[in-house]
Amino acid sequence: MARYLIGMTGASGAIHGVDLVRRCPGEKYLVMSDWARHVLQSETGLKPSDLEPHVKKLFRDDDLAAPFSSGSNRHDAYVIAPCSVSTLAKIATGIADTLITRAAAVALKERMRMVLCVRETPLSSIALENALKLSREGVVIMPVSPPWYRNPADVQQLVGGFTDKVLALLGEPAGEGWREGELE
Repeated sequence: MARYLIGMTGASGAIHGVDLVRRCPGEKYLVMSDWARHVLQSETGLKPSDLEPHVKKLFRDDDLAAPFSSGSNRHDAYVIAPCSVSTLAKIATGIADTLITRAAAVALKERMRMVLCVRETPLSSIALENALKLSREGVVIMPVSPPWYRNPADVQQLVGGFTDKVLALLGEPAGEGWREGELE
């Protein structure tokens, strides 16, 4: 069974992290920043306790003694959704002062798969340079840009289309791809 670490920062777009937590199969661990907790409540009306049934364990971002602070605790992938540009910058510059950023530093040094679902627009040149720096290290930079090719009827379908793309990156079953039926 795959093991995933999911981080949620205070960037807008908490619904994307919620959908990933709910739909991603395997053994999941969640770490949320204080601002992620605030944005979760403000944007979705949910509390962190509402996500606990979907994960094996929920960690606080200030818990630097958590197991994922060490490379000896492996995971198949680390996804930060949504990922703030501030978190992107910290990871790119090696600042590991929270569990979210420390787990990212561990993933980088141990060459574990990492996906950052950046949720901000427009992006400054500094943010783009940070993203490029991490991309060159093997990190997948995945701006929250939901696909429209399935003609989503509502926000949940739009969010689900993006989550499908994240799940596909992880090698998990995802929704049908663009014009996939034409492959038959």
